Amino acid sequence: MAISRQAVLQRIREQVAQGIPVIGAGAGTGLSAKSAEAGGVDLMVIYNSGRYRMAGRGSLAGLMPYGDANAIVVEMASEVLPVVKDTPVLAGVCGTDPFRIMGVFLKQLKEMGFSGVQNFPTVGLCDGMFRQNLEETGMGYDLEVDMIRKAHELDLVTSPYVFNEEEAKKMTRAGADILVAHMGLTTKGTIGAKTALTLDDCVKKIQAIHDVAKAINPDIFVICHGGPLAEPEDAAYVLSRTKGIIGFYGASSMERLPTERAIAAQVRSFKEIHY
Repeated sequence: MAISRQAVLQRIREQVAQGIPVIGAGAGTGLSAKSAEAGGVDLMVIYNSGRYRMAGRGSLAGLMPYGDANAIVVEMASEVLPVVKDTPVLAGVCGTDPFRIMGVFLKQLKEMGFSGVQNFPTVGLCDGMFRQNLEETGMGYDLEVDMIRKAHELDLVTSPYVFNEEEAKKMTRAGADILVAHMGLTTKGTIGAKTALTLDDCVKKIQAIHDVAKAINPDIFVICHGGPLAEPEDAAYVLSRTKGIIGFYGASSMERLPTERAIAAQVRSFKEIHY
């Protein structure tokens, strides 16, 4: 059963008051979800890239025409929702999907047991001429903003990705509860991105996103994600050098990187058996 928006936000407020970071995790499988909950995660998000990541592919597979993103998150729900006991689960919603009546789809997600939504796949990860053409042909970021607005009106928790100050303003005005300041694809590991901002670049960008959002809604929460923020020490670096950022959301860093290391290390241990 879904945890209400009011209950989720109250939990977050209590943690912030205690100085405990709010940690979100992406889950591509039921096992990932169970393990993240066992570790004490505060928010869980499932979306198509989680499935692709755990299939050994990069997160950008979620932006390619390899499957119906919104249908995939519904499929994943049957694997994840039954095993998560006391953690709010958010659905990654492709807000630009032209084959969904978005208000109807969001109601369906709520009835399935999702506590909230996030805008993924997101055109925020697209840039250059391709991004410009998406915007010009009715498949732009504003559709994602509109999806978040509709979800807010349905009293769902809204935790959208924002990539710059202007998007932060739009999502805040749409009623977002938790902004995720996205610093790009996560680096490190076997399929991580190689091109990324520095941690100090991230500090500046994340703080700027936080400041414009808070100027509009003093009650909004802001957490950080992506780029070079791949390990706990990376998140700690950013959190200690910013003001008002309450936590970290990890996807690759929560399930892909630990899985890669753990399985490889376990196999090596068996290979080292002497008899």
